[in-house]
Amino acid sequence: MSQLGKKVESVPPTKKPMQINVFALLFCVVVAAMILTYILPAGEYNRVEVDGRTIVEADSFKWTESTPVNPFDMVQALHKGMVEAGGIIFFVLIIGGFFGVFSATGTIDVLIATMAKKLAKREKLLIPIMMLFFAAGGSLMGMAEEGLAYIPLLIPLALALGFDTITGMAIVLLGAAAGFTTAVMNPFTVGIAQGIAELPLFSGIGLRLILFVVVYLVSVIFVYRYAMKVKRNPALGFYGNYNREHADKLLQSKVNLTTKHKLILGAFLLNYVVLAFGVIKFEWYLSEIAALFIILTIVVGIIGKLSVDNIVKNFTSGSAALISGALIIGVSRATLVVLNQGHIVDPMLHGVSEAIRHVPGTISVIGMYGFQSVIHFILASGSGHAMLTMPIMAPLADLLDITRQTAVLSFSFADGIGNIIFPTAGTLMAGLAIAGIPWTKWAKWVLPLVIIQFVIGLIAVVIAHAINYGPF
Repeated sequence: MSQLGKKVESVPPTKKPMQINVFALLFCVVVAAMILTYILPAGEYNRVEVDGRTIVEADSFKWTESTPVNPFDMVQALHKGMVEAGGIIFFVLIIGGFFGVFSATGTIDVLIATMAKKLAKREKLLIPIMMLFFAAGGSLMGMAEEGLAYIPLLIPLALALGFDTITGMAIVLLGAAAGFTTAVMNPFTVGIAQGIAELPLFSGIGLRLILFVVVYLVSVIFVYRYAMKVKRNPALGFYGNYNREHADKLLQSKVNLTTKHKLILGAFLLNYVVLAFGVIKFEWYLSEIAALFIILTIVVGIIGKLSVDNIVKNFTSGSAALISGALIIGVSRATLVVLNQGHIVDPMLHGVSEAIRHVPGTISVIGMYGFQSVIHFILASGSGHAMLTMPIMAPLADLLDITRQTAVLSFSFADGIGNIIFPTAGTLMAGLAIAGIPWTKWAKWVLPLVIIQFVIGLIAVVIAHAINYGPF
């Protein structure tokens, strides 16, 4: 947690939030996949290379001899899954290491506190400006768990301006989620999903930018209307673990955005300009982008006047913070390893495609979107969700004459929306615990926004299908 965040006292929640061990859950999924190899018949499609990508030949399916996976091979699949997903796992760890160094310079803390004080007498600007900050973080760098450190900072600010705890929580969580859902250049969701689907990295950015604006505005309006009701009548608000006395401490904190911090922010923004240019012009992928973040880590460390030892320590601690998420990617991949060893992925694709072959494409894409929403309730990790479903959804899209880019869009929307309401979402439950907001109260409050965003996603995937959202 940030140093400024520690200045805000809070009372530990009396009720422990519901927790689901994602590794135990994923292991059960792997076991279920093994059992399916004994139940489902084996089969396969022919796959061919077209324009540098592997696609399924729709009419080439044939049944083959069953190859059930035994328990020992299933356990081996855990290691094989991590090996197969090694490139993505190490990419995630490098990004985590960068944020460890970036946070150690104090730049984010100072930026938030400076913006907060400047907006202290302009409360109507607080919600759109701060939510835009977090939305940009969610959309460009997959900010999720990192936002937890700023909940204790934004809640007191919201209270000081006449709002309540839910408003402060929503600014951070719904702001980041608006960006995470539309995922303009989120390396942990769209980046991974497009890699699996063999799409050019961050392609289709135009539609996602439009959706970013739409979802951001809807989220801001939703939070703003509620906040103004509370300001007019504080009795309508919910205050959880916080009170107005704590709020004053934030506005009294003495911090300034120095030249050092401005240079670090400049380097950070320049990095994304170079990244976008490299991806578009030279078709950079994980290795090149990872190298870019390693260079940025060194530059930020030097500007931040961190010693070599501090850079390394903060890099490793930042990577360590994401080790759980990185391992989830590998364990998720193990499910696909088992299904592939049992040769039952293609029969599942064949069964689904045959069942809806004559259904209009619009209904098929809605079904794909609904399926991804259900899966996200079970597996709330964005990267793990992508690793588990996209190896199946990409070839299924080919068979149903749906573009792979549309399949990725249906995944990213379903994944992001679930993060703001599902009790299986770790970041949400941790944030509610910090704020002292019961999940039932939050769920009832946020449900209208969830429905609105779900409908936006539904319309988006239907439009994407209608326009052959691509490049393919």
